[in-house]
Amino acid sequence: MEMDNSMNEKLESEFANDSNPDELKNIIEAAILVSEEPITVDRILGMFTDATKPERATVNELLLDLEEEYANRGFELKQIDKGYRIQSREDYSPWLARLRAGRPPRYSRALLETLAIIAYRQPVTRGEIEEIRGVAVSTDIIRTLVDREWVRQVGVRDVPGKPALFATTRSFLEYFNLQGLSQLPSLQEIRDMDTIAAELNMKLPLEDINSRSVAANSEDSENDENDFSAAENEEQDPQADLLDDSENTTEVEAVKKVESEGVAVDEKHSDNDSAVSEADNDDTDSEKELSDEDATPPS
Repeated sequence: MEMDNSMNEKLESEFANDSNPDELKNIIEAAILVSEEPITVDRILGMFTDATKPERATVNELLLDLEEEYANRGFELKQIDKGYRIQSREDYSPWLARLRAGRPPRYSRALLETLAIIAYRQPVTRGEIEEIRGVAVSTDIIRTLVDREWVRQVGVRDVPGKPALFATTRSFLEYFNLQGLSQLPSLQEIRDMDTIAAELNMKLPLEDINSRSVAANSEDSENDENDFSAAENEEQDPQADLLDDSENTTEVEAVKKVESEGVAVDEKHSDNDSAVSEADNDDTDSEKELSDEDATPPS
C-alpha cells in the first residue's frame, strides 16, 4: 500500500504540474469523460494533492484549450451551470437519435407550460402557476417534474397555508443543455411551440393537439356566426313588427276611410233621392192644379 502511494505521488509530481501542461490537460479531459455529471473546477482541483495542485487560472485556461481543440470535432466541451461535460454536438442529433432503442419521450403542452412558468417565475407556488395558466395544475404534472429532477421544492411562502415554492434544478439545465437560466429564450420573443421544441431537440404531440384546436376554433367560429345571425334577426324582428303594425294600421285607416266615404256617398244619394222625390211631388201638385182648372166650367 505504501509503495502504491509513493508511486502515485511520483506520477503526480511528474505529470500534474504547471511545467507539464499537456499532461495536466489530459488529466482534466479524462476526469470530464468519466464524470457522471458536469464536473466543476473545484472538483478538478480536489483530485490533486496540496503539493501538486495546479492554479485555478491554469485549469480554466486548459478548459478553454480543450474547447478550441474540439471546435471541428463531432463533440464539444459544454459548460452547464458551473460544471463542464463533453457531449456530442446538437448538429448530429438526427443520426444519433437512431441509435436509441426506445422512442424519445413525449411531453404534453400542459407539462411544458408548467415547467416554463416555474423556470421564468421561480420560486413560484402551485396556486400562482394556476393563476397564470388559468386552469388547475394536475398533481401528476408536478410529480412528473419532481421525479425527473427538473423541479424541486425550495421552501414555502410565508402566507396562510404555507404553499410550497418550486424552482428548477441543475438537472434541468443539463437536460436542456443550458449554461444557466440567462440562456432561456426572452419572454419578448414570440415563437410557437414547434420552434421551441425544435430548439430543445424535443418531440411534442402537437399535431393532434393543433388539429383538435383548429377544429374546435372553427366550430366555435361557426357557432359564433350562427349566434350573430340570430342576434341580427332578433334585432330586425322588432323593426319588422313595427312595419307590420304600421301596415296593419294603414290598412285599417284605409278601410275606415272607405267606409266613411261610402256612408257619405250613401247620405248624398239619399239627399238626392229626397230632392227628386220632392220635385216629383211638386210636379204632381202642378199637374193636379192644371187638371182642376181644366175641369172648371166657364161662367
